[in-house]
Amino acid sequence: MADLGTIADLTSAAAVVVGLLFALVQLRQFRRVQEREAGLALLRSYQTRTLARALLIVFELPDGLGKAEVEARVASEMATLYAMMTIWESLGILVRRDQVDLAMVDDFFSGPIVLSWGKLRRYVYEQREELGRETIWEWFQWLGERMLERESAMPPVPAYIEHRRWLPPK
Repeated sequence: MADLGTIADLTSAAAVVVGLLFALVQLRQFRRVQEREAGLALLRSYQTRTLARALLIVFELPDGLGKAEVEARVASEMATLYAMMTIWESLGILVRRDQVDLAMVDDFFSGPIVLSWGKLRRYVYEQREELGRETIWEWFQWLGERMLERESAMPPVPAYIEHRRWLPPK
């Protein structure tokens, strides 16, 4: 038969273990809430007329245009284009600082980011050269390159194909 001290020690140890398990469950729930909030913030940033207009502008641009050619084609809509580039720049920073998950950004924006970077790469390089500042649009480039790396490692599969057998949880 165990003495009272041993029982007290075992009870204390069990209480610590239960406390740690509870803390782990709480941490997991907290992370899920954070991920959901980050996803909702991404959704809100994506659902703007400005970004929608900017994407239409970018998708219509031919590949490989230089700075002067982009500015001539976009003309009075340059502020709209800059708004989109600023969104990609901001997302790059948030991903790098682990504030937003790269996989979530990939799910939301991979196509638009990859297309935007591909079409505006030369524009960005020429703007950097003109301004003498290598950090112009650095996070937009960084994010575009991360998306391209992900796609080269695993080609993108459209959600309607990849998740065609998905069922809501019961």
